[in-house]
Amino acid sequence: MKMKTDLLLKDLSEMTRTNLNSSREFLQRTAVELNHRPASESWSALECLAHLNLYGDFYLPEIERALESSRHSTEEDFKSGLLGNYFAKMMLPGGKLKKMKTFKEKDPFGSDLDKTTIEKFIRQQEQLLDLLCRSSQVSLTRTKTAISISKLLKLRLGDTFRVVIYHNQRHLVQAQKALATNK
Repeated sequence: MKMKTDLLLKDLSEMTRTNLNSSREFLQRTAVELNHRPASESWSALECLAHLNLYGDFYLPEIERALESSRHSTEEDFKSGLLGNYFAKMMLPGGKLKKMKTFKEKDPFGSDLDKTTIEKFIRQQEQLLDLLCRSSQVSLTRTKTAISISKLLKLRLGDTFRVVIYHNQRHLVQAQKALATNK
């Protein structure tokens, strides 16, 4: 995939603002609604957000580090890597979501959660918007980040943003579905 860098950053920023607005709406819900599971093995809305917070705890500092250490200036076009594009497309919500098994350390199932989970997610989305803005000064293609499943594998910064933001979208859809079953 090849895309204009400024257009990619604009699209990702808009998606993040949408994710941020969706998560703010969760603050209007009761603890009972937020902790409701549509099925015994499914996550509640709060568990979905807690899962995203665990990934944000890894990726936000990793992106920050990559931005601070990058010596590569911005380019007109972002070129996605083969692996990064594959991971990003896997995360995209749409149609019937393919169920994926999560890593045990990123699984919040059964955690005692409250609205501070939402507040943390909101702070992470605000930080992500700041990182997207700052990333316009570096190469999204040549700047690399580690990924949560292996420090040995590196993704292009643009792909890392896509994976994180699409993953956020995916689980916000899941959280909204969990809330919708509690009527």
